[in-house]
Amino acid sequence: MRIISGKLKGKPISFLKNLNTRPLKDSVKESIFNIIIHSNSLDIEIKDSNILDLYSGVGSFGLECISRGANKVTFIEQNKLACETLKKNLDQLSLNNKATLINDNVENIFLKNKKFDIFFFDPPFADNKYIKILSLLKNNNLFEKKHLVIIHREKNSKDHLEKYLKVAFTKIYGRSKIIFGIFS
Repeated sequence: MRIISGKLKGKPISFLKNLNTRPLKDSVKESIFNIIIHSNSLDIEIKDSNILDLYSGVGSFGLECISRGANKVTFIEQNKLACETLKKNLDQLSLNNKATLINDNVENIFLKNKKFDIFFFDPPFADNKYIKILSLLKNNNLFEKKHLVIIHREKNSKDHLEKYLKVAFTKIYGRSKIIFGIFS
């Protein structure tokens, strides 16, 4: 794994080689960023944005955002080994001043008085509890007027998001489904 673009382009990212985590493939990550940057239907900038990276694993998405000029990334990851690896990545890339790392279950986190521009959800494919988190973020107005929600799911998942998101579009990459939307 590596940083694809920005000031840290080409820098390696440590990752876990186990069955408990599912790293975001570089090709899928690159496609997500190409869509954010080049899509006419999304009105968001990575530069100077505040990112909430939920179920962040080793931080591949959030680290890429920092490399591309994000102001700050809040990483939330429950798995202790993944969190330790993410901490190692932040240290090796000298990015601790651009990140907040929370080692806890996403459902236990409530971020008061914070607003985010971009939300990235990458829950385990079998997990549907992330919808509760979508609801909390929406109902507590933790998003800026211009914002984007990105959700990584298994391509055959039946996600019922209409109560929470206005889905702009969905892309399929192999086994992955990437949903782009805004809070409705």
